[in-house]
Amino acid sequence: PADCAVLIVAAGVGEFEAGISKNGQTREHALLAYTLGVKQMIVGINKIDSAEPPYSEARYNEIKKEVSGYIKKVGYNPDTVAFVPISGWVGDNMVTPSTNMPWFKGWTIKRKNGATKKEESLSGITLLEAMDAIDPPARPTEKPLRLPLQDVYKIGGIGTVPVGRVETGVIKPGMVVCFAPHGLTTEVKSVEM
Repeated sequence: PADCAVLIVAAGVGEFEAGISKNGQTREHALLAYTLGVKQMIVGINKIDSAEPPYSEARYNEIKKEVSGYIKKVGYNPDTVAFVPISGWVGDNMVTPSTNMPWFKGWTIKRKNGATKKEESLSGITLLEAMDAIDPPARPTEKPLRLPLQDVYKIGGIGTVPVGRVETGVIKPGMVVCFAPHGLTTEVKSVEM
């Protein structure tokens, strides 16, 4: 699964309400992310410039409270989720802190560090900082190569191209790999992502 999900919630009048309603996409996407095994989440409260009034702290707080309640039901701990008021159109709080929301003092998350297992607290203001604060999950690169195949293409002039996802281990050009259960071996010519 992905290292993190960024759930974008629209703050515009009526838009948030539609997304969080019984069959809304906000609910659906949060549930999908959790069901697919995505353990970390960031919530971007977008179009905060279109809120009534623009850049409304009350609207931010209302959305944060409502989304926190829902993602908690799904299985996420809201204390580990950064909620960032943003405007993709204007660029507020995307990469640099916005001057349009002096009330927003930033986000803070509490979590257990995946490597050290110690409790830690992280904070920032922007969506980029929230993404940079993601705890990268351990990759089992020291284990044997396991690459379940999803498809195999036969491409003229290139050859046979197996397609899949590396679950454990490492694959690189020049390696000799063995396909189970047949025991067929071949050399890796190139790797595309």
